Amino acid sequence: MFLRQASSSSRRFLPLIQKTSSSSSTSSSSLCTGMMGQTQKVNFSTQLRGCLGNKGPTVIDTSGVMDLPDRKSPSDILRSLQEKVDAVKKEAKLGGGLERIEKQHQKGKLTARERIDLLLDEGSFREYDAFVRHRCTDFGMEKDRPAGDGVVTGHGTINGRLVFVFSQDFTVFGGSLSETHAQKICKIMDKAMEVGAPVIGINDSGGARIQEGVASLAGYAEVFQRNVNASGVIPQISLICGPCAGGAVYSPAMTDFIFMVRNTSYMFVTGPDVVHSVTRETVTSEQLGGATTHTQVSGVAHRAFDNDIELIRFTREFINLLPSSNRDNAQSRLLTPTDPVDRKDYSLDHAIPADTNAPYNMLTGVIKPIVDDHEFFEIMPDYAKNIITGFARMNGETVAIIANQPCELAGVLDINSSVKAARFVRFANAFNIPIVTFVDVPGFLPGTAQEYGGIIRHGAKLLFAYAEATVPKITVITRKAYGGAYDVMSSKHLRGDYNYAWATANIAVMGPEGAVKIIKGIEGENQKEREDYYRSKFATPLLAAERGFLDDVIKPHETRQRIIEDLEVLRTKKKENPQKKLANIPL
Repeated sequence: MFLRQASSSSRRFLPLIQKTSSSSSTSSSSLCTGMMGQTQKVNFSTQLRGCLGNKGPTVIDTSGVMDLPDRKSPSDILRSLQEKVDAVKKEAKLGGGLERIEKQHQKGKLTARERIDLLLDEGSFREYDAFVRHRCTDFGMEKDRPAGDGVVTGHGTINGRLVFVFSQDFTVFGGSLSETHAQKICKIMDKAMEVGAPVIGINDSGGARIQEGVASLAGYAEVFQRNVNASGVIPQISLICGPCAGGAVYSPAMTDFIFMVRNTSYMFVTGPDVVHSVTRETVTSEQLGGATTHTQVSGVAHRAFDNDIELIRFTREFINLLPSSNRDNAQSRLLTPTDPVDRKDYSLDHAIPADTNAPYNMLTGVIKPIVDDHEFFEIMPDYAKNIITGFARMNGETVAIIANQPCELAGVLDINSSVKAARFVRFANAFNIPIVTFVDVPGFLPGTAQEYGGIIRHGAKLLFAYAEATVPKITVITRKAYGGAYDVMSSKHLRGDYNYAWATANIAVMGPEGAVKIIKGIEGENQKEREDYYRSKFATPLLAAERGFLDDVIKPHETRQRIIEDLEVLRTKKKENPQKKLANIPL
């Protein structure tokens, strides 16, 4: 820990002289004798002035002076000061005390400091502002001013990489946010932006500190402003390890990734009691805002884990895939590849079923055989499963992968999948991560629920995200690419750099089933023959390749090598969008 050493210069301490006299009952007086032989009792604080006013000799009683204690040496003074410093640091480390720490453990939760110790490389954490105390004097708060004020802040390393971290301490005022609590968080966020390093926030808080009133709300707003300022500049990751309620939820909501713990972490704007009082609904905290709710239903959170330890271990691995800031380039994220560039997985040649409507697993059957070491870090695996988003490495380089999932709703695009993928594409573009897209999409999901829910607006988000992305974009069409969904999924028309198709690809305005009902004069004696004719004539990759909408039709087992070679070519790609203040994405 960095300790600021006290100055070596020592102060001079003037001893207080005790005035005693064997002939007087008071110790605060002395005797002055004048020429007339009169004896006067003079207060010690004014005796010199008084004596100078007499004409006779002055007699000052100095009895007891030799009994003064020895002066402290500079080393003793420094030792005393250091002991005080150490005492405050010890107080800060204890948080709310041993009893509250034990209660935290009984809930299956680690403490704020235990989480940091597990997250960061051993011995790398450097804490700041452990001496900070709140300034509230209302409601008797001046009598309880714990060191650190309920949040631990500082920086350290994860696998040797610098990160900044704050961890809220539920044992201190329930982790509630005060003015000084917020100032500590803002301080490390500002520094993280200055040096270009990720921020990891560990949330375990009951919300605003009510005793501080609007000062606490102002603290939240200061944190929110920094979340916005840091967006697209440095990666922001939120680990929800306990309650996160009220205004507190909006800070994680504006970060890049949110990871939660099942059964111990909750996120909601209003809790179960308020919900019941207003709507008469009866709901538990887990049902209202638990990890399962937010990873499967609302889409607020990206991953859920069984306990703090699993969550933190995943975060340590996950951070390796991300850049430190938007100033990083692809070269700075390269790892020594362990998987040969020219590795060919011939199982890919049989991944697509002969029946064009038969489902298959895009993740296990296509993506994993192509990426380095078959390793894929999926983001939001339990939400909008009809589209896959996640990170992998190709020849040691981090890539963002988006893919339709044919075994979930046939891989169709709907509201949730469009929003999920759009957000992911924008993150990749902000941090210079190449985008690889695997396409098997029959179109957008029809129905009144989708139309009333705004599928036009939400679908446009994904289209917008791909179109504005200037990072390397490589697309592989494995089977279906129908209608407007073909355009949306990183087509050549949205400035895709390299667009490929397998021989199994079907690219058309719509599927054969619908086309033969609309187009007259299609050859064939029956429905099946007419569909086959349409498929062979209009739904092949050759037609798109003839028009230059595909760069090549490749063999599936060659896909890995082609993508890696293209990434190497595109490493120095420079493309900018027209100058503007900002783009008005259809939110």
